[in-house]
Amino acid sequence: MTGKRLEFLKETIPQVSRVAVLWDPQAPGSVPQWQESQLPARELGLQLYSMEVSSVDTYEAAFKEAVEARNTALWVTLNPLANSNQTKIADLAINHGLPSICARADYSENGCMMAYGPGYGIEGKDGARYVDKILKGAKPADIPVEQPMKFELVINLQTANKLGLTIPPSVLFQADKIIK
Repeated sequence: MTGKRLEFLKETIPQVSRVAVLWDPQAPGSVPQWQESQLPARELGLQLYSMEVSSVDTYEAAFKEAVEARNTALWVTLNPLANSNQTKIADLAINHGLPSICARADYSENGCMMAYGPGYGIEGKDGARYVDKILKGAKPADIPVEQPMKFELVINLQTANKLGLTIPPSVLFQADKIIK
């Protein structure tokens, strides 16, 4: 997933070379996303900049430092702090001129330029299947963990316009949803 997000960012903005990664070192799910981004970034010719943020109070300073470090795009890992501050992150990204890619559709609905990940509809159906199995007597510990198989690309054209960017037709064609 991480590599695919970076690929979409590079396909959208071919000249991008430095990407700030907003992640929370205190969130167990955020750490592997940061670690797993290293190899795909190198393969795409991208330098990643670590924006370690564990408190909403440090967002503004982190964005300022990222821009001062000459980053020209933003990738936001999926983590609880970012999940509850989607609009703030999107506004900061726009105000600092950073095109962003995030992990879920709701981020794009709240201003992130692009999002790629499993959709809520898919997650809801998967959750319902698990509940059904449990109600029919399956022990939760015996139910195998399943990875999502369907992912959505959501593009927020309003955000792209605010940033003065045109999304290439090749990327628009791949979108599952376009916010106009």
